[in-house]
Parts: sequence; C-alpha cells; structure tokens
Amino acid sequence: MPGESRQEVFDVLVAKMVEMFELEPGSITAETHLFEDLDLDSIDAIDLAVQLQEFTGKKVGEESLRSLRTVGDVVDLVVALRSGESA
Repeated sequence: MPGESRQEVFDVLVAKMVEMFELEPGSITAETHLFEDLDLDSIDAIDLAVQLQEFTGKKVGEESLRSLRTVGDVVDLVVALRSGESA
C-alpha cells in the first residue's frame, strides 16, 4: 500500500501489536514507549522486527531497530521504508 498516510500505518501497526502482544488498543499512542509502557522484551522486539520486515518487504537494519523507542518511531521507520528510504 504505497502512499499510506502515517495514520494508516499507525492503525495497521496498532492492530498487529494488539494481536501479537495481547495489548489493549487504547493503551497505544504514538508516544507510547515500547519497552517501558508496553513491557515488551527482547523476544517481543525480534517478533516486531520480523513483522516490520514482512510489512515493508524490506530488511530492517539493526541500527534502525536499536533506535526504536516509541510506537511513533516504529511508524516513522515503516513510512520511510515503504517510501523507498533505506533503514
């Protein structure tokens, strides 16, 4: 879905995270911290990385993954990857 808006990417990402990590949709905002607020662990981070690669169709660089702190960071990464930027 090229040309998706940031909000569309956020909505898809939240739906995936709710399904994968059994989270409440209302608990997730762009400012939500992945590890502190959602209590994700390293295994969850790997699962998220796999989902990001499937969602974008591109390999996500390790440095990009390490820089993700909030849900908004993940959305920005997906938008960048889907618009053709490398990560």
